[in-house]
Amino acid sequence: MLSVIYGGFILETFQKPLTQEEEAEYIRLLRDGSPEEAGQAQKILVERNLRLVVHIVKKYQNVDEDIEDFISIGCIGLIKAIRTFDENKGRLATYACRCIENELLMFLRGKKKSSREVSLFEPIGQDKEGNEIHLVDVIEQNQPDIVESMELSSNIKRLLALMDTLTERERQIIIMRYGLYGNREVTQNEIGAALGISRSYVSRIEKKALSKLREKFEQE
Repeated sequence: MLSVIYGGFILETFQKPLTQEEEAEYIRLLRDGSPEEAGQAQKILVERNLRLVVHIVKKYQNVDEDIEDFISIGCIGLIKAIRTFDENKGRLATYACRCIENELLMFLRGKKKSSREVSLFEPIGQDKEGNEIHLVDVIEQNQPDIVESMELSSNIKRLLALMDTLTERERQIIIMRYGLYGNREVTQNEIGAALGISRSYVSRIEKKALSKLREKFEQE
């Protein structure tokens, strides 16, 4: 059981998610209600969606940060989502998940930048000639960036979720071309041979499919 502090009190357990009708009513009160009604509506929307914060924070368990700090940052993302949500564009939970994850990634990027500014130029010893050695002198510049890796992983998941917007032929070519779902990447010539079409036709379908995915991705 996870205790989460919000609004000065401790929530020992997560409350039941709102139904679509309840969610719509509280969002209406948040927009059009009195200050008291809006404040109460926001409080309920946050409480009923806290499970989203914890669900997303679990993905960052290997990051060297305090879990309570992550939950607090995630709650900020949730509140931002509630305040900026457009009910004409789907369910709050879908939008809130993206806002929460974005808030956590922004927090990690800020911490990374601050850490580098403070510590990379700190002396860590001396060389054989007595010159100071700094961390920036010895650290590998091409080390994998965990924040960028997580952001890339998130974007890939979003793109895969959009594959259903493609036609069957477009989806087949994109999967083969980029080795999705564990498949081997293949060339346009190989795809053409497998499907019995020309390489140039494969290229046109691929470009059209990528354009569709890009447009849908940017709309989200």
